[in-house]
Amino acid sequence: MKFIHLTDTHVIGEGLLYGKDPAARLRAAVASINAEHGDADFVVLTGDMTHWGDAAAYARFTPEIKKLNMPVHLMVGNHDDTAAFGEAFPETPRDDNGFVQSGFDNPFGRFLLLDTKDPETHAGAYCPARLAWLDRELDQTDGPIVLFMHHPPFKTGIASMDRIMLQDAEAFHNVIASYKARIRHLFFGHVHRAIFGNWRGISYSCMRGLNHQVALELNGAVDRIAANFEPPAYGVVTLSDDQVTVHLHDFADRSERFFL
Repeated sequence: MKFIHLTDTHVIGEGLLYGKDPAARLRAAVASINAEHGDADFVVLTGDMTHWGDAAAYARFTPEIKKLNMPVHLMVGNHDDTAAFGEAFPETPRDDNGFVQSGFDNPFGRFLLLDTKDPETHAGAYCPARLAWLDRELDQTDGPIVLFMHHPPFKTGIASMDRIMLQDAEAFHNVIASYKARIRHLFFGHVHRAIFGNWRGISYSCMRGLNHQVALELNGAVDRIAANFEPPAYGVVTLSDDQVTVHLHDFADRSERFFL
């Protein structure tokens, strides 16, 4: 099976964001996915669809994302607005408490899409109600599990982003701890970088955003987020019974292709 991990599109209603057009970047990414990976089973977008969370941004985001030739699963991030998103995408599943989280099955397990948004801050949250939902989902699942979330539940070494990681990380880990043997991978966004690793026995990966990236400042300041314009990218993920492979695709790269 193959699917696409897209994240942090940061579309705005009009104009430019940091001198770039996020909608144009999204348009290019969608065109690339359709042309180069049209056989993908689906796309998961792990949050920050928009930058300001306003209706105009969702109105601009919607026609671009709907050009995808395969199903897309949308998740909210800290820059999104849950109410405005709900107006634009009323069909998106939610849990019993109204959080934008759900699960779906495929031949390689149950995929769980988590809502880590805190409306009061850019940091992530996973309250008792969301933890209870996740605990039930995990308990009712017999096979493999793949997790998707916006905020990482661990530090990445970039101090300014670690400050706004998931704040309920220990409570989150306590819920998933007994299911680790069946969690095949954790996908997240938020950090705008290609990051791969292992957290307490769980493999994970993050992708770059589309409009702008977070600079790799491992010893940077806590109170400011350094950014740059490293190329946009999305993840191409393949799954088999015994392997998860994540490729970072620099879809905007126009360098010459040749044979070795």
